[in-house]
Amino acid sequence: MMSFIHILAEVAPHAEAEAHGAAGGGGVGEIFKTFHVETPFFVSQVVSFLIVAFLLKKFAFGPIQAMLEQRKSRIAEGEANLVRIQQQLADSEKHTAEAIAKANSEAQRLVNEAKESAAAFSEQKSQEAIASAQQILVKAEAAARAEREQIAADLKREFGRLVTATTAQVTGKVLNADDQKRINDEALATVEA
Repeated sequence: MMSFIHILAEVAPHAEAEAHGAAGGGGVGEIFKTFHVETPFFVSQVVSFLIVAFLLKKFAFGPIQAMLEQRKSRIAEGEANLVRIQQQLADSEKHTAEAIAKANSEAQRLVNEAKESAAAFSEQKSQEAIASAQQILVKAEAAARAEREQIAADLKREFGRLVTATTAQVTGKVLNADDQKRINDEALATVEA
């Protein structure tokens, strides 16, 4: 194969001769000579191209076109199904609206009946609830009182322990049980006063 530069080098003198008015032969024959096209090679390439084109059409483009046709038919089926589904949805919405309207009227009737029976029942239960609430309040006050007393006793014990520990550290001596009791009693008397 010749490089592009070699082809230009050979074509340039022919082109210059034609430009100066040299008489040329036939158009196709001149092109074949200019580009060094040899007929047997050209014919074999055309035949090869036609064979490749036939094979591509039969084994590549044919299956692709068949697949595209299948997809087109599936899309058409899908669109038809979509129209059918939309119709079913519209029918379903109509039936649903009717069922909701019926349910609303039934619910309204039940609410009215419930209001009537609730009014009578409510009065009875409110009296029971008031009595029950009063009992709960009495029990809660007693429990709160007992819890406050327990917390106060715990607080006094802890306060006495802290005062004793602080006194022992400040004085630097080990306190015996009598000293601890006396200090606790004095501290508690100060806190309670």
